[in-house]
Amino acid sequence: MTPEELAASVLAAVRDAVAAGDLGLDVSAVPTEVTVERPRNRNHGDYATNVALRLAKSAGRPPRQVAEALAVRLRDLPGVAAVDVAGPGFLNVTLDAAAQGELARAIVTAGETYGRSDTLAGQRVNLEFISANPTGPLHLGHSRWAAVGDAMARVIEAAGAEVTREFYVNDRGVQMDRFGESLMAAAHGRPTPTDGYHGEYVGELAAAIAAEHPEYLTLPDDEQMVAFREAGYLLQLAEQRAVLDRFRTHFDVWYSERSLHDSDAVERGMQRLREQGHVYEADHAVWLRTTDFGDDKDRVLVKADGEYTYFASDTAYYVDKRTRGYDVNIYLLGADHHGYVNRLRALAACAGDDPDRNIEVLIGQLVKILRGGEEVRLSKRAGSIVTLEDFAEEAGIDAARYTLCRYPTDSPLTLDIAVMTARTQDNPVYYVQYAHARIASLLRNAADLGLLPDVTAFAPALLSHEREGALLGALGEFPRVVATAAELREPHRVARYLEDLAGTYHRFYDVCRVLPQGDEEAGPLHSARLLLCAATRQVLANGLALLGVDAPDRM
Repeated sequence: MTPEELAASVLAAVRDAVAAGDLGLDVSAVPTEVTVERPRNRNHGDYATNVALRLAKSAGRPPRQVAEALAVRLRDLPGVAAVDVAGPGFLNVTLDAAAQGELARAIVTAGETYGRSDTLAGQRVNLEFISANPTGPLHLGHSRWAAVGDAMARVIEAAGAEVTREFYVNDRGVQMDRFGESLMAAAHGRPTPTDGYHGEYVGELAAAIAAEHPEYLTLPDDEQMVAFREAGYLLQLAEQRAVLDRFRTHFDVWYSERSLHDSDAVERGMQRLREQGHVYEADHAVWLRTTDFGDDKDRVLVKADGEYTYFASDTAYYVDKRTRGYDVNIYLLGADHHGYVNRLRALAACAGDDPDRNIEVLIGQLVKILRGGEEVRLSKRAGSIVTLEDFAEEAGIDAARYTLCRYPTDSPLTLDIAVMTARTQDNPVYYVQYAHARIASLLRNAADLGLLPDVTAFAPALLSHEREGALLGALGEFPRVVATAAELREPHRVARYLEDLAGTYHRFYDVCRVLPQGDEEAGPLHSARLLLCAATRQVLANGLALLGVDAPDRM
């Protein structure tokens, strides 16, 4: 019996009790769902629910009386060994070994789909998790969002939503001209202009452009700058794509800021805001009255000289996303964008949307890398930054992705390269991957003995050892962890769960012998434990896949 099946049975018991008049409640008071959880103390049973406490006030009865009425029905359920009323009215449910052991069969049968749900089914989500200038390499800050954003998309999809991964290309503005001027100067061997771009990559790009288009060098300066700017833009954007692909982060949409203006999307966005009554003119400029919805000041859309502001692009971009049919629009922004939270929420409200439903703005804190106790500050190619490519190459993609995903994004992160790359049990990614590899090795050894995980001959009642029960309980939590990670936008919950699961498996393996030894004949208990191991391997693999991390069979 899975936790979801038990929760459904508890809900059915509530409905039956209400229909029989045992709780003094109207049918309308029946909750749409109930929660069952693993208690910290295993003496309190396999699962606990607080449903009686939730119903007591509406029923006008003591919680324990409500709990007793439900316990009578739950005790008659197949697979339930005991139901106890504890404390103020908690229901503690103990399953028999066969019912609990069935979970191993269910997991192996479900395979890669185990852990998925329809919690967020029907939602269309736009997840924008990197916004960058195509003027240089992606840096360490982008690394965090590349890993976390991609993992977030994976868990939201696993919860049943449709997700579009979007990269916003900041390809408009003065930074693009500075990029073109820097490339042109490098191609002619001149010093980098004031406020220009530095780093070896500028010279490399300039040389590549000049080699392919030597005619650019003879153009008038204004035309030459544009030519180098546009060629450099395409080359640098292609490199960003390639680096992200190697980092296992793939985007469905690369959205150009220029396209907002070229397609008149900016004016269309402003028109929608005008229709909602939140646009006004003052001091020869056009403003959006975002203070109506909690912003600290109104925002300029068009300056007095007629030039659109960057916020006008933000406005058009949000309206465009809504026009494309996305119910939920998630923005993952860097630590220097705290001021954007209220203004983007206010923008959604000005557009006639619900800022608590249609837009979410998440802020990621800074990342520092240590090597030998000293912060790593510079990149050989990029000059003043540490690049995503440098970080992934030194730490390894698995270690980089797992470690970046392991922590809540709203806390600063300091990572030690030596710890991340250590092949020891103290390194979380190694610890989890080793558990998977250990089980894969066990399954190979079993196959050599002619033993294979067999769901048809499985005898779940044999999994009665305390450590087997603990492992089955941990496996049963995976769907809930994934659904919670999706709803809260917190993929780090999956990583921490995997570490706990790996520890629970190692403790099981230390006590419960899986394979026969010596001349011992393989029996039903060996087979049952082998299927339990296969189920654990599957959950570890599924969880690592949600983080974009490999599940190796050998280490």
